[in-house]
Parts: sequence; structure tokens; C-alpha cells
Amino acid sequence: MRGNAPTYDLYGESHTQRPDFWLHWETIASRSQLHNWEIKTHKHDAFFQILYLRDGTGDAVFNGEVHPILPPVMIAVPPRYEHGFRFSKDVDGMVITMVASRLGALGRTFIDTEISNWFLRPHRIALGGNKDDRGFLALTLERLWQELMHGGAFHGDLVETQLRMAILIAARLTTPDQSATPASVQESPRMKALQTLVNRHFRDHHPAQFYADHLGISPTHLNRIAKATTGQSTNNLIAGRLIEQAKRDLVFTSAKIKQIAYDLGFNDPAYFSRFFTKEIGLTPRQYRAEQHEKLAQ
Repeated sequence: MRGNAPTYDLYGESHTQRPDFWLHWETIASRSQLHNWEIKTHKHDAFFQILYLRDGTGDAVFNGEVHPILPPVMIAVPPRYEHGFRFSKDVDGMVITMVASRLGALGRTFIDTEISNWFLRPHRIALGGNKDDRGFLALTLERLWQELMHGGAFHGDLVETQLRMAILIAARLTTPDQSATPASVQESPRMKALQTLVNRHFRDHHPAQFYADHLGISPTHLNRIAKATTGQSTNNLIAGRLIEQAKRDLVFTSAKIKQIAYDLGFNDPAYFSRFFTKEIGLTPRQYRAEQHEKLAQ
């Protein structure tokens, strides 16, 4: 099935039939049965697709390579990627086709971090189980399907939120740590433990020694792990967590800056202001005003 694949918006439709909406969804059977249950190799110029299959069998063809479809499964297909499908007649699933440029509007996460690389190739994510991310992904896709079918209040916002959640979970399940060296991979459990401790104790302003003691290593060793994994020192990680929470409190609460300082464990609000200004380049008051102005646009 290699060769020059035609480019479609929706399979079987020409560019003159380009829809003026950002998302289209349908059952897989509704379109594939029109083509004898085979979607021949093609590409979408500007569309990103998610297929969610609950039952049936088939094959996915990516750049000429055939991969079996074993439901329950989520399949992600990026724009301009050659793909095709063959489905059994008992297929039970849906396909969501969205304008790829809209992904940036679903959250800056998609364009500002390493997840952007996830959109460069197709993915097949096996679903199942009840307690891990795969089970949660299946549940999210089920809720998304129900929302698309039945709608209701806040329909658009819920569709975007559930799509964003599904994509992020799928990316976490299929994206390895590309920056990890063998040493940092070996130390990743300690790094995860450090992050958990920081999230639990960052308001207490403990020194690096506190975290090292909890992990049973020296502060120097802990610092080496942190820098190898994140490029930051232990102290910078702690400071960054404080700043992250301060930003949230400034934007999403109406608390006075003095109260935010106390809530973050600072005994002196003036010191908190100096700390925040040094890290961000704006005073807390300036940062809050700037962010509120952006939200009002």
C-alpha cells in the first residue's frame, strides 16, 4: 500500500468539501462500511485523528507497515502521515477528526513542551484495566463519546477538556524519557520520590539536607541526581515549586499578597515579594495585573 497517497480532509471527500468547524466525529462503521470496510492509504493535510475502538478487529497501515488492531485501543494519527485501515464488520468504535492547529488552543502544553514531538508519528495505545492510566484513558474516551453523542450544558468546554486529557494521558503512556541517560534512568525512582516530597513540604522551606535525609543519600548526591534529570539544583526545584504555587494563587484567587505569602510559608511578606520579583522579573502585584489583563482579552 505504499506510493503517493491522496490527501483528504475527511476520507472520501475533496478539498472543496472542507468543513468550517474544528472537530468532526462519527462511528467507524458509518464511513468504513461505505468503502467495503477498508480505508485505503491516504493523508490528511491539516487534520489530527483519534480512533477509539471497543470491539472488532482489523489492521492499521502506517507508511506501508501493517499493524494489527486489538481492541480496546486508541489510535492517534498525525497530519500528513500516510495511513489506512481495514476493519471487521463488527467493529465498534468512533473516529474524531480535528483541525491540527486547534491543538494549541487546547492548552499551551501541546506547543511548549516535549509533547509536541508526540504529534509527529502515529500511536496505538492498548486500553484496559481499572486502576492505571490505561483504564483512566478508556474511561475518558467513553465519557468523551457520550458527550459528543448527547451534549448538554457546557458541551464545547467539556469536549475540549476531555480531548486534552485523553491526549495527555496517551502521550504519558507512550512517550519515553528521551533525555534520560542510563544513570538518570537508574536514579528516576529517587527523583520521583524527591518530587513527591517537594510537593508535600515546599511550604515548610526545608533545606536540601531535609530531602536528602529522607532519601537516605547525601545532599551532594541528591543535587547530582536533580541536575542530571532536570538540569536544576535541589534548591532551584524547591524554589520553582514555590513560584509555581505563588503564580496560581495570584491568578486564581483573590487573596491579598500578604496572605499568599503567609500561606506559602513566608514569615515576611516583603521577603516573599523580593523572592518572587527576583525569580520572575515582576512584583507579585505586577504579575497578577498582567495575567488578569491577558485573561480579559
